[in-house]
Amino acid sequence: MPNSWNPFELIARRWQPSAAFVRRAALATVVMSVVIVVTGGAVRLTQSGLGCSTWPKCTPDSLTPTAAMGINGLIEFGNRLLTYVLCAFIGVFIIAARARAPRRRSLTRLGWAMFWVVMGNAVWGGIVVLTGLNPYLVAAHFLLTTALLTVSVLAWRRAAEGDEAPRDLVSRPVRQLSGLLVLATGALTVLGTVVTGAGPHAGDAKKVHRIPVDWREITQLHVDFVYIVVGLSVALWFTLRAVKASAAPRRMVLELFGCIAVQGVIGYVQYFAGLPEIVVGLHMLVSTLVWICVLRIHLALRDRGPVPAGEGEPSGPKAEVPAPAEAGAAAPQPAAGASSR
Repeated sequence: MPNSWNPFELIARRWQPSAAFVRRAALATVVMSVVIVVTGGAVRLTQSGLGCSTWPKCTPDSLTPTAAMGINGLIEFGNRLLTYVLCAFIGVFIIAARARAPRRRSLTRLGWAMFWVVMGNAVWGGIVVLTGLNPYLVAAHFLLTTALLTVSVLAWRRAAEGDEAPRDLVSRPVRQLSGLLVLATGALTVLGTVVTGAGPHAGDAKKVHRIPVDWREITQLHVDFVYIVVGLSVALWFTLRAVKASAAPRRMVLELFGCIAVQGVIGYVQYFAGLPEIVVGLHMLVSTLVWICVLRIHLALRDRGPVPAGEGEPSGPKAEVPAPAEAGAAAPQPAAGASSR
């Protein structure tokens, strides 16, 4: 009775979403996280960072942009409105995860984590505007969005697997190599924010403070980390083949190669063409795809069992990558090899 007026309990009594629906809701949060990154880049690249001169209102006297503010005000305000759309998608995921029986607290926790990251980043974005696009705060704003993308990918993966204790599908050194790839890609992302903070795209047509480093030199360091990521990816692919890991993670590494190849072409084009806005925007888009690929590879090298079956369902679907049945033949071999050492 105490929970009879709990809205989640009321929804759960009337609606039992399928495991597939929960997975699709999680995937939708991943897509929307990518959209937020791209639209945030569009704000910067169209010099609309101060299109709304204050926060939380757009102007001191108006919540919405005025005609005098032109297209820049509309772009900045439109990006703010997308925050509500993103919250709606996250809300659908939280409600679906909460309504499904058996209840999985791991999923609802991830959903609420996404919500609070969005809320925190919205306030942080307001501080960015109030400080006149301080480049360090702008960089942190992007990294918080990357944190949102990370949590959404984790939720997507967790929605496709069970709640058993994690079990490595490859030997520990292989998992450590994939973890090193995640760390190197994270460092590459951080360096990318420094490049942007020192480069010519300040986010507004007015004079805006920049990070006081030579953007060409920091770009070279950024490129050096690209080579490190490529090297680790190649090493991981050959290692997965050597230990006879399942096909799924090896396929994901090939997908990562494709994203890195596209990103490399875009990177050289934007550098030698003088950083045209549209190419820089594409660079930001593909950077999110690279990060998603790296996270999926790391998460694919362990298993948590099948998704718990709901009421009236014969059995829960296997995790998306790799399925325990697939990995069963490959997993014992690396484990035996590790113990023999």
